[in-house]
Amino acid sequence: MRLNKFISSSGVCSRRKADELIESGKVLVNGVVANVGTQVDERKDKVLVNGQEVKPTSNLLYFKLFKPKGFTCTASDERGRRTIFELVDVKERLFSVGRLDYNTEGLIILTNDGDFAQKLAHPSYEIEKEYIVKIEGKILESELAVLRKGVVIDGERLPRAGVKLVKVEGDRTRLSVVIHEGINHQVRKMFEAIGKDIILLKRVRIGSVKLGGLKRGEYRPLKAEEITALMEGK
Repeated sequence: MRLNKFISSSGVCSRRKADELIESGKVLVNGVVANVGTQVDERKDKVLVNGQEVKPTSNLLYFKLFKPKGFTCTASDERGRRTIFELVDVKERLFSVGRLDYNTEGLIILTNDGDFAQKLAHPSYEIEKEYIVKIEGKILESELAVLRKGVVIDGERLPRAGVKLVKVEGDRTRLSVVIHEGINHQVRKMFEAIGKDIILLKRVRIGSVKLGGLKRGEYRPLKAEEITALMEGK
């Protein structure tokens, strides 16, 4: 088995990231620094990544999680904040498909399938992500048009977004925002650019997989049809 596939099958990272680890000298096979393209025998060879032994698993896992506010999407946090992995009671090492920032809540997909995660997270895949946004005050049609066209920040235009007014609740407004690309903090940047303060930001859908049915901090395995739909970009 090719070494990068061995590492990906262990749930450490995608094959591309595995190649980066190998190139940086962080992977040893039987005590020897490995090279990209190294072949390993999963029954005999001992593989260390960053000093930790890894082994492939045939038990591929896929979960959806309702991430609450106040949790990070990293495996550990240098500031001691809680992470989403504390919410999931499984022995296998998991990683998130994409991230939500500390103050954003909603749908996160967790898996130990590195290739699946890499495909979904890659910008060229352009799978839809839908957010519910609650802002202070009302929003003008002209401001909605700016958001839909793509706001300009420091001379660069952010990607277009699907923006729909959902409900006006007194002095607050609820909107649905659909984006395709994985620009960091894109939704927050969009509303900052038109001078709107976000009160609530929640991701409610990734492709055809919806958050519905989960409470904050809860998770469940993805159904077979949900996994298939995501792999097909639906």
